[in-house]
Amino acid sequence: MSNGSFTRRQFMQIGTGAVAAGAAAKFTLLRPLAASALPYAAGDVVRFASIGTGVRGCELLQATLRVPGIECVGACDLYDSRHQAAREAVKKEVPVTRNYKEILDRKDVDAVIIAVTDHQHRKVFEDACAAGKDIYCEKPMSHTVEDGFAMVEAAHKANRIVQIGSQRVSSILYAKAKEIYDSGKLGDVCSIEAYWDRNTASGAWVYPIPPDASEQTIDWNAFLDGAPKRPFDPVRFFRWRCFTDYGEGLAGDLFVHLISGIHFITGTNTVAQRAQSSGGLFRWKDGREFPDLIETFYDYPNFRVMVRCNLNNEGGEFIGFYGTKGTMIIKDSTLTFQPEDTRPQPEAYSIFGWPAKLRNQYLAKWHEEHPLPEPLDFKLDEESEAYANPPEYSDVSDHQANFFQAVRTRKPVVENEIFGNHAAIGCHLANFAYANQAVAVWDEAANKIVKG
Repeated sequence: MSNGSFTRRQFMQIGTGAVAAGAAAKFTLLRPLAASALPYAAGDVVRFASIGTGVRGCELLQATLRVPGIECVGACDLYDSRHQAAREAVKKEVPVTRNYKEILDRKDVDAVIIAVTDHQHRKVFEDACAAGKDIYCEKPMSHTVEDGFAMVEAAHKANRIVQIGSQRVSSILYAKAKEIYDSGKLGDVCSIEAYWDRNTASGAWVYPIPPDASEQTIDWNAFLDGAPKRPFDPVRFFRWRCFTDYGEGLAGDLFVHLISGIHFITGTNTVAQRAQSSGGLFRWKDGREFPDLIETFYDYPNFRVMVRCNLNNEGGEFIGFYGTKGTMIIKDSTLTFQPEDTRPQPEAYSIFGWPAKLRNQYLAKWHEEHPLPEPLDFKLDEESEAYANPPEYSDVSDHQANFFQAVRTRKPVVENEIFGNHAAIGCHLANFAYANQAVAVWDEAANKIVKG
């Protein structure tokens, strides 16, 4: 997954584009939040362990190397070869195990990263809360609506610091987008569009099966905990996002990032009122149970959102905010703002169906009522703006730094269990609507999804 960094070539392209947009356009390369400079007292090191060290687990472990004042002291995974992968990710020898409860029993572990399959988030999360560990839990937070509310309750009962792992919420690019949104420059925003498209086997989760994968190297029974029993199947173990027993498909993998980003930028911390989905399985007909194209329309109180994920085209990551005064676009690691021309203008279309005399009278009166400003009062049009992440920037590291600092200070994180649960329910709404070919309505009173 992209870490949101920005290449020199992209820098040159966006810089040129900003200049081409007009003399008033300006381009800014954002400054990192300096996660490496977060203060901590000597001896105040947060010790953590990772439960789950697959693709995402190792990415998270590598990202922790940029965060000061923390130490990885253990790792856990059901597949033995991932134990060595975890050690390589953190560049040190750490104790490893298949049994995550051995991690939770350790007194020297302050916090855990949970990067297991979606269907086991709740189990590990609740056990971690009961063991007094703070938690960084990968997205989507939950596998079902019921799981999400049980996890929120567990976190509150145990008074734990929880961060959900949609890292864009800690991105400097998204912080700038929120600043622009909050400034009112966009005017009234009633339409938001987002997509994240891929066109590779890896992007479609068709991961290769390691040659040593077997019932001897994988704890298959532990993997099936919380799911229906079935014979050993390495495809299900390594490509679990394809199957409803363990994952949430495109909604759980990518929708959740887009929904979290939209919620963060707009200051929304609630569930969409309803959702309608369309899509299908067009290309990756390999036994998976989720579509490779899904489009969902969400109704929120103040705006509407359209989200799409497509595994048949490399469209990248995109969120567009369309307001009455301007348009703001996030595309991969860049952000642009383009103001609308909202200056008063005479009608220039329908009056050409009028006789020339009436048309000229209307134009003369309009200009009389809208005189040009005096030279000293004249203002240039509002500038177009373009921003980009600096090279080698990692919003994953910033997101983790935010979490570990909260563990140290006991101050709030940017993406707690309430925020994460709301975003995850958005994923469940999309999948419910698609699977049932019906409008999915959020029943807030009952905390459940019903057919509309």
